[in-house]
Amino acid sequence: MKNLNLENVQEAKDFTPVPPDGYICRITSVEDVPDKEYLRVEFDIAEGDFKGNYQTLYENKGFWGGSFVRSYKEKALPFFKSFTTAIENSNPGYKFDNDENKLRNKLVGLVLAEEEYVGNDNKVKTRLYVDQIRSIDKIRSGDFKIPEKKILAVNERPGAASTPIDIMSDEDLPFN
Repeated sequence: MKNLNLENVQEAKDFTPVPPDGYICRITSVEDVPDKEYLRVEFDIAEGDFKGNYQTLYENKGFWGGSFVRSYKEKALPFFKSFTTAIENSNPGYKFDNDENKLRNKLVGLVLAEEEYVGNDNKVKTRLYVDQIRSIDKIRSGDFKIPEKKILAVNERPGAASTPIDIMSDEDLPFN
C-alpha cells in the first residue's frame, strides 16, 4: 500500500437519510430545458434538523439529492402555476416574471415522500421524491399529507415474468 498522509483528512460523517415529511426548502439552482419545456430545480432543506442535508451529502458523497422538474408545457400549466404561487406566497414581495434565474435562493415548502425503484444493480431501493409543493406557511402549520410509500408493482420488480404464464390443468397435459 502506498504511504498515506491522513493528518489533515476529515473522517466521513454519518449520513442520516431524510424521512418523508414536509420541509422548508431553499432553491439552490434552476436550469431551464427549453426543448423539453421544463425547469430542473435543485433545493436544500433550509430549516430544522435536516438543514443543509443535500449540501452535506454532496460534500461527502459527490451527489446532490434534492431536485425535481416542473413542466411548463401547455397541459402542465396549472401545475406550474401552483408551483409559482407557492413560491410567491413563501417569499413576500416576490412575483414570478418568467425569469427562472430569480427563483434561486427563494424559499418553498416541499412534501417529500418515498417510492421504490430498481437501481443500476438491479435491486429494489427506496428514494425520496417531491410529492407536493406548498407555501412555507402550510408546511409550518402541518397543512399537508405525506402519502404512503409507492411500492413497485410485482411485474416491475427484478426477475418478474414479462408475460403472463399460462397455467394448464392436469387434463391439458399431453402425457396424462
